[in-house]
Amino acid sequence: MAANLSTRVEHPGEPLGLSDERLLDMYRLVTLARAIDERMWILNRAGRTPFVISGQGHEGAQVGITMALRPGHDWIAPYYRSITTCLTFGMTPRDLMLGQYARATDPSSGGRQMPAHYGHPQHHILSVSSPVATQILHAVGIALAAKIRGTGQVVMTFMGEGSSNQGDAHEALNFAAIHHLPVVFIVENNGYAISVPSAKELSLPDVAARAAGYGIPGVVVDGSDVLGCYAAAREAVDRARSGGGPTLIEAKVTRLTGHSSDDQQTTYRSAEELRSERARDSLPRFRTQLVEAGLLTPEVEASIAAAVKAAVEDATDFAESQPDPDPATATWWLYAEDGPAGWVPPWAGGPPTAAGYREVASPDGQASEGGPERGGRV
Repeated sequence: MAANLSTRVEHPGEPLGLSDERLLDMYRLVTLARAIDERMWILNRAGRTPFVISGQGHEGAQVGITMALRPGHDWIAPYYRSITTCLTFGMTPRDLMLGQYARATDPSSGGRQMPAHYGHPQHHILSVSSPVATQILHAVGIALAAKIRGTGQVVMTFMGEGSSNQGDAHEALNFAAIHHLPVVFIVENNGYAISVPSAKELSLPDVAARAAGYGIPGVVVDGSDVLGCYAAAREAVDRARSGGGPTLIEAKVTRLTGHSSDDQQTTYRSAEELRSERARDSLPRFRTQLVEAGLLTPEVEASIAAAVKAAVEDATDFAESQPDPDPATATWWLYAEDGPAGWVPPWAGGPPTAAGYREVASPDGQASEGGPERGGRV
């Protein structure tokens, strides 16, 4: 049977070892993610960006769960709703907005993937791939490497409940359980796989109940309870890091928007349902918790709001100012092409245009028109 965890105390951070500063940073990240998400929708509706797939309603679970990891040491394999996860793990608002605009310097893919395909190798964030659930297998591979190398790293991978029904998820869970790998599986269950309700996806109410079939712990947590999510994740991460193997955590969250900017959820969700789901939003709940604890004073809240607004404006303006990918480089970096040390992708600091590479490749600027020469290592 899956366990249910929740944390409700007068001073919320004390039993979890979370300082006041850490709690306020978690709140800042939740509000920042919501503001970035809302700006993405505005840009899409204004015709400035092509696509949005939202994380609104998932922010509290993501920040609570991801805070249990060690950024820069551990790894995450996110999915397309992981805005808050990626911010918590080191990506910046500029990084996210560069991907939204598909700019040449987008750290996720240099504008080569569609929006919401987050990734950042310097922060140990594995790139999202369009086929859902593939990241789960990749996470298990990273966890196997970490165990073999003895690095003490933990890998965390994220998915929706729809992805949990893919064969990739079963293979990953089974392999990780057999080999006691340091990986934590997170299912963010918002009740819908696009327009299909969970009752038509699952034969049981909880995805976490499947953990028993693999002989690993399964935990259900209220996704609107930020600190309950942190507590569940910290226990799972400690277990993984100490050699105890994987855990399957299911965070029950709400989806406050359509599946994406191409979806109209009012065609399959009633107005009453949409109103009631607003009560499960983690942002106002976490705010109330911190206000009642005396941590989020009006002055502190105003300061966070101003900083968030400035960060969103800066990220938008910065992404607007950056160049698009050069079509001449469209087929580059698909294979292990070799050439001079200057042949680094624009998202890793290289020039944003093919002409820029020709200038750095040789003193006379006569680089191959086809891109980097083959035979070495990028």
